[in-house]
Amino acid sequence: MPSPSIVWFRDDLRLADNPALRAAVDRGEPIIGLYVLDEASPGIRPLGGAARWWLHGSLASLAERLAERGGTLVLRRGPAARVVREAVTDASAGAVFWNRRYGGPEREVDGALKAGLRDDGVEVASFAASVLFEPWTVRTGAGTPYAVFSPFWRACLALPAPRAPLPEPRELAGARHPIDSDRLADWELLSSAPDWAGGLRETWEPGEPAARRRLREFLHDDIDHYDRARDEPAAGATSLLSPRLRWGELSPHQVWHEGVASGRAGKFLSELGWREFAWHTLFRSPDLATTNLRREFDAFPWPPLRVAELEAWQRGRTGIALVDAGMRELWQTGYMHNRVRMVAASFLIKNLLIDWRLGEQWFWDTLVDADAANNAFNWQWVAGSGADAAPYFRIFNPDLQAKKFDPDGHYVREWAPEHLSDAPPEPMVDLRETRRAALEAYDVVKRSARA
Repeated sequence: MPSPSIVWFRDDLRLADNPALRAAVDRGEPIIGLYVLDEASPGIRPLGGAARWWLHGSLASLAERLAERGGTLVLRRGPAARVVREAVTDASAGAVFWNRRYGGPEREVDGALKAGLRDDGVEVASFAASVLFEPWTVRTGAGTPYAVFSPFWRACLALPAPRAPLPEPRELAGARHPIDSDRLADWELLSSAPDWAGGLRETWEPGEPAARRRLREFLHDDIDHYDRARDEPAAGATSLLSPRLRWGELSPHQVWHEGVASGRAGKFLSELGWREFAWHTLFRSPDLATTNLRREFDAFPWPPLRVAELEAWQRGRTGIALVDAGMRELWQTGYMHNRVRMVAASFLIKNLLIDWRLGEQWFWDTLVDADAANNAFNWQWVAGSGADAAPYFRIFNPDLQAKKFDPDGHYVREWAPEHLSDAPPEPMVDLRETRRAALEAYDVVKRSARA
């Protein structure tokens, strides 16, 4: 009797350049695709509302593409350590393949599951698919992880080039006796509060085919303008590939090699390097979303939370044009231009003196591209508490940023047009005074570090 192979899909919702799927094809037995919605394993962070919306669309696309090639996608919900083993039993599977994850709780689940399945006589193998360089392969001369991006990326580039992407299988041997699956609609991923479907549906099309189209369009139409205009939120020069990479509809190997082949993607490829740096940092600091990487920042004197100010920031009602525009773009589309993300984050942390973790949580819930590494890593970078962080005294002035990067007001006019009216809203805080207060608070950290 055939002993099917289970391919456990996670943040790799694609057929092309999927080493786990390729291993199953090469094994030569029937294949069952499995996705587990795990919101129960200890330490696994539940998805935010925008992420759940994207996941629904990406899973629907993956299931359709598997079916076109003769395969199936089984959906199950629960703690992965139990659910995967149940699927193995139900299918009488002889092998389970997956692509590696790098968060702490995820590694614990995967390691225990791998050991247990092997003890049961099941073939298990995991593969590198979501980063260009695995975290344990990039070390300083002293054998320690890098804490600064520039030498980290130089060390990456000195390694052998990332492997070439694997081809997409054209046919899959489906299992003769399919096992039970949840219905995607029953997961109610589109019913989370708030309801994201309207603005997100207008902005995005989840799934691998749309991801590959966008990569081709970017490299053909936008890459020549990227270096010059990538900081201008109205220029349309950014790749918009971040949610595609977050959900694994594209692999970084595909983006890397197609970018190299274009001959015009130098600066853009370094942004892939920044993504790598975030994941390598999470690998060694699994609590990145909750704990200051630079522990001296534990002494920062955050004042009592003023809920009204946090809510004004969340809704884009701060009276600061660029911040309001960015926060409304986020609410409407599940996305915000990266330059504006830095400005909005700096305003929350350093002008409102609100803990960076509250901003990270809001972005986690509202960004379609929020992942465990990059979201927390970038918030800590702005806060000054993270790896290779912007110094705390580097405070983005949103008015000056708007003059520099949105000089004609195109971005603000699209998202917060009242700021360009004859009676613009009053700022909720004075930027100069709050900057001074932030620097005084930072002095407490410096004194604590010297003590």
